Amino acid sequence: MSTAMGGPALFIGTDETYVALVRPRLDPADPEVREAAEQAGVSPEEFAGPGTVWALMWEQDGVDGGGFELPALRDAEAEDFADRLLAELSFESGPFTVEAGEVLRIQAYPGGEACRFVSVITPPEGEEQAPLTLDIPDVDADVLRADLEDFRRSLA
Repeated sequence: MSTAMGGPALFIGTDETYVALVRPRLDPADPEVREAAEQAGVSPEEFAGPGTVWALMWEQDGVDGGGFELPALRDAEAEDFADRLLAELSFESGPFTVEAGEVLRIQAYPGGEACRFVSVITPPEGEEQAPLTLDIPDVDADVLRADLEDFRRSLA
């Protein structure tokens, strides 16, 4: 993530393969943002925007990545997704599935202290991208639990 970005972010996966739910908040005073705004022909404040639009991003094998905005997603829905994922990470029910609306379905397969995920990404209507399935390698469950707690606090 660029130093010009802030805001809540939840990454599930590794450096090479992940799915992320982010609400970027750009700083209009950041030199990178100012330069991009100049190239776009708008003010830095206009370019940065309000920082209230969520996005879904992904990368596969460190090469193929993408993303799209989720203008209808609200903080409460992102928090609900994180809450449900955190509750299921108790592993009491074995493999589980958690959905974030119609655009993201996370299937989890616990194994010891780690968890492997399959993310099914379905771009919203109007996006040119095709649906995608990502196989996310083992993620340390304790680290993910801590990340989920941090994410939930960042929404408060």
